Amino acid sequence: MLEHTLQPGVDTGSARHRRGAPSAGPDALPDLLLIERARAGDERAIEALIRLYRVACSVLMDEERAEAAVLEAFLAAFGDLSRYEPTGKFAAWLTRLAYNQARALRGGARAGTRAGPTTAAAATAPAVAPPVGDDAHERSELEQAIARLPEVFRTVYVLRVLEGISGIETAASLGLHETTVRTRLFRAHRRLAPDMAVRLRVTPGVMELPPQCAERIASDALARLHHSSMLTISASPP
Repeated sequence: MLEHTLQPGVDTGSARHRRGAPSAGPDALPDLLLIERARAGDERAIEALIRLYRVACSVLMDEERAEAAVLEAFLAAFGDLSRYEPTGKFAAWLTRLAYNQARALRGGARAGTRAGPTTAAAATAPAVAPPVGDDAHERSELEQAIARLPEVFRTVYVLRVLEGISGIETAASLGLHETTVRTRLFRAHRRLAPDMAVRLRVTPGVMELPPQCAERIASDALARLHHSSMLTISASPP
């Protein structure tokens, strides 16, 4: 069980861009405190949220629906933690839940829901050379380039390059064979500019969860889980 001291005040916008700093990572947070810590600004919990958001966004390319997918993944995970297999990595299991929730939402959109504005903008916006040193323009260009990848390549690319996790963990997160992950990553690189991976590593905030969204997801998850537990208790026989 985790220690109960929360760590407020973490700079969530820069947490993913520390280089060389040790971190226990989201695998060290396999219980409900992950959500509570995310709401309080704990760095490791925020990193877990960002990974879930990025994998959902790589499927949906829509910020609002990606946020909804992450919330549903939390509810599915922490509503029934007995489904978690302790021999597997908790972060990979949680990431796969977010991935599956995003694919379910994507399927709903194909059945009749109009794609969000982020999707349309990413698919049609022309590539514009950003001014030197302008991170916002650079970030926008990189996100548009990623958005133009086919989804099967895009999700692997986001986890391997943006998140920097191993091929084995990526495979576990997406339910793929590691060879498939390597093949898709290779094909993604073939479709992108040669310097893309380098630019992604040095450009902050690419496909990153805004801090206010992280707090909203965590607060909503806690409220809905608490409400669900109260309903269960009230429905239990005396």
